[in-house]
Amino acid sequence: MKRSLYVFLLLFTLQAAQAQILAPVKWHYSAEQISATEAKLVLKAKIEKGWHIYSQYIKEGGPIPTSFKFTPSKAYSLIGKPTESPKPTSVFEKTFNMQILWFENEVTFTQLIKTKSNKFAVEGSLEFMVCNNTQCLPPEELAFTIASPQPSPEERGKTTPLQSATKKKIASQSDSIASAQPSPEERGAITSLQSSTKRETTIRSGSLSRGESRGEASSLLTIFLAGFLGGLAAFFMPCIYPMIPLTVSFFTKKSGSRAKGIEHAIIYGLSIILIYVALGLLITLIFGASALNEAASSATFNLLFFVILIVFAISFLGAFEITLPSSLVNQMDKKSNKSGVVGLFFMAFTLALVSFSCTGPIIGTLLVDAVSKGAYLGPAIGMLGFSSALAIPFTLFAIFPSWLKEMPKSGGWLNTLKVSLGFLELALAFKFLSNVDLAYHWHIVNRDIFLVIWISIFTVFALYLLGKIRLENDSEFSFVSLPRLFFAMLVFGFTIYMVPGLWGAPLQAISAWLPPSSTQPFDLYTRCEPSATSPQTNGKKYVSLFHAPHGLDAYYDYEQGLAFAKKVNKPVLLDFTGWSCTNCRKMEASVWSDPQVLQKLKQDYVLISLYVDDKTELPKNEQYISKFSAKEIKTLGQKWSDLQASGFGTNSQPYYILVNPEGQLLVPPQAFDLDINKYIQFLDKGTEVFNNKKI
Repeated sequence: MKRSLYVFLLLFTLQAAQAQILAPVKWHYSAEQISATEAKLVLKAKIEKGWHIYSQYIKEGGPIPTSFKFTPSKAYSLIGKPTESPKPTSVFEKTFNMQILWFENEVTFTQLIKTKSNKFAVEGSLEFMVCNNTQCLPPEELAFTIASPQPSPEERGKTTPLQSATKKKIASQSDSIASAQPSPEERGAITSLQSSTKRETTIRSGSLSRGESRGEASSLLTIFLAGFLGGLAAFFMPCIYPMIPLTVSFFTKKSGSRAKGIEHAIIYGLSIILIYVALGLLITLIFGASALNEAASSATFNLLFFVILIVFAISFLGAFEITLPSSLVNQMDKKSNKSGVVGLFFMAFTLALVSFSCTGPIIGTLLVDAVSKGAYLGPAIGMLGFSSALAIPFTLFAIFPSWLKEMPKSGGWLNTLKVSLGFLELALAFKFLSNVDLAYHWHIVNRDIFLVIWISIFTVFALYLLGKIRLENDSEFSFVSLPRLFFAMLVFGFTIYMVPGLWGAPLQAISAWLPPSSTQPFDLYTRCEPSATSPQTNGKKYVSLFHAPHGLDAYYDYEQGLAFAKKVNKPVLLDFTGWSCTNCRKMEASVWSDPQVLQKLKQDYVLISLYVDDKTELPKNEQYISKFSAKEIKTLGQKWSDLQASGFGTNSQPYYILVNPEGQLLVPPQAFDLDINKYIQFLDKGTEVFNNKKI
């Protein structure tokens, strides 16, 4: 159980630079012949300063140990287990409450084998985890091939032609396994993409970067607004709202003058912002952009967040409270008695700790949302919005204390607000479960099932607001107040709005949050109208796994799509997308649904949609080691993610690229942008360049 929790925690401590791969450990493999029938396999790790990897001998419940798997073969057999040298460092880890063994700088693992001849090739894999004092990288599994040692020059002179041929064959196999590559067609496609990308360096550094900036700025603004709304909700929580008069009164009396009280209130408000933004920056620093994107599409990440949000929702519904240790709160409270800025800062820190039972689930939800969007500064921006909404009221009430008289009195409505947020978090949790379901094609939470769950949650929510359902901490009331009735009507209205979706209604207002319409077996709304040049679905790769929206006819394999584009002499729209990509669904629902855009996509382009987070395993003969990332590419999603990163230097989705049938860039690519006119111009420019044959 501890080990599982540790793996989950690793997802929060990934660190990767925005434009490089973090690899603090380099492995080197060799073999030494001991006798005619025995050899020694040497697996040596060189570790960057400040990092360490773990010994093979870690108890259950600790971090991931280094381990080795050797592929069984008739050519050799293992003698014992791998040994490690030098002696590992032994430290006591409080996190696991146990003694841990690790290696720094360098470590050599040695495995003895018994061989039938002095010519052999040993295949296998190793798993290890690397950490430093502040973060860990996720466990990594590497495949290796260790060939028999090369003979001396004298021995090489005595080698027979048959032995030479055998040696060449083994070396060839070893090279092939160590650096397996895509098929010739894939290599050609990637090469053409990379060469065209180099030719477009000036365009990419200008128009492209501005397009990406607009998409990222839009995403960050959304995160800030979500944080601000979350902060406003937290302000009206039972743990914070009743403290406002006491806090403002404290500033006014202790300061001695109104001017000094205002000054203290401003410092107090800025301290709140500093504390929460620091939390966001911590998440930002330990996550890299690529790590955020990869984590957001992983099953572990989404399942973990599903569980976290369910726990938060149950907490807000009144089953229990999430609190921090009282000793920590008391320690901060003592420090708040100091005078000056330091005392005010610890006062703000005490507020953050005391109110954690109410704000913790909101903060956790905001960080979940920010991380899932893959924005590098998302967590910090989200916490800036949250803390601003929390700090501004305290400051304003201190400047205008007479406003306190106009504040609504504390009462049962505070608990109602808390419970309402619990229902919202419960609904949000199923979005993350849906992400995993889509990526692995489990077909458990299809669109209709998802809608049934949401309709049920919001129906109960509405009944709760009307007083038909009571929870343990609710106050009694004899009639439904006007505000409560108003919000109940809104929730009921939203519930009724979702009902037609069970029969396939598009539900554009929430389509970005729902599984694709193609996952719904019963659909009375969508009419498929294939174009005159529509290819036959027979023989189309992955057509049973993916379905394009709005009746579009798409390819889901890069090479096959290019081949068809060449046949019909049309340009190609590469759509790098993902199952867990909310912005991808927004683009499809808001931009692709436009009649002009839809017509151009159907008539002027061959659409190739590549899902970078799909978990469908590639056939063994199509798996390879990426030259770009040095990682083993095993799934369909990894293949298209590697293509996007190696060909275009980005891993964000959605990402739209217009190329000709040879895979050469036509115009600068475009990222997330809901401006329909700009998207039409983007498509028109692509067809214009294609028709004029200007590459």
